[in-house]
Amino acid sequence: MDDGRARSLEQSASDATGCTRCALAEGRTQVVFGSGDPDADLMLVGEAPGFHEDRHGAPFVGEAGQLLDRLLAGIGLDRDDVYVTNTLKCRPPGNRDPQPDEIAACEPYLFRQIELVRPAVVATLGNFATKLLSGRPDGITRVHGQELELVLGTTPVLLYPLYHPAAALYTPSMLRVLETDFARIPDLLGRDRGPVEGAPAAAPDTTIPPGPRETAGAPLQLGLF
Repeated sequence: MDDGRARSLEQSASDATGCTRCALAEGRTQVVFGSGDPDADLMLVGEAPGFHEDRHGAPFVGEAGQLLDRLLAGIGLDRDDVYVTNTLKCRPPGNRDPQPDEIAACEPYLFRQIELVRPAVVATLGNFATKLLSGRPDGITRVHGQELELVLGTTPVLLYPLYHPAAALYTPSMLRVLETDFARIPDLLGRDRGPVEGAPAAAPDTTIPPGPRETAGAPLQLGLF
């Protein structure tokens, strides 16, 4: 990552610490912006911080995070190799589901992270991140393990939906599904990252489009089921 993008990512994280765009600011201990390699080829996007994340200020540090670490280790990666963040940067009370106004308030931070990190693959963990970044209503049960070429903000990526690791904690049979889907990530990371038709030639410094658009001619795999 060049110095300009690194400073911009640090500035975005700093801006988020004082964010009051939604009511979640009133109950948080701290903002959980993101962690890992700011120049990673793989970004993982979860749902929202939980109790432990709210206390530590880092994403995926609880039991689901420990499982995520094991899944990454299974494909030869660790936290230092990837960038991890969430759809929401503040913990919803009682770990309830994110609300539409909260997602809308946090969306610019997420798209800014994608724009600055420039990952080749964005793996969405669970329904909320998948629906937001795909721009489609399809649930994770239908679309997990099916990659889709998109331009997210200004960045061409492979979007790769996965079950949230917490799903395997509640339903142990899901672990095999997660392991199978994770096993494809190295191949996805190895794909040619050539120019994507329809992608902007240059990224603006401050403007973040409100959502993704599909790359012209890309396979529409998320709509098959």
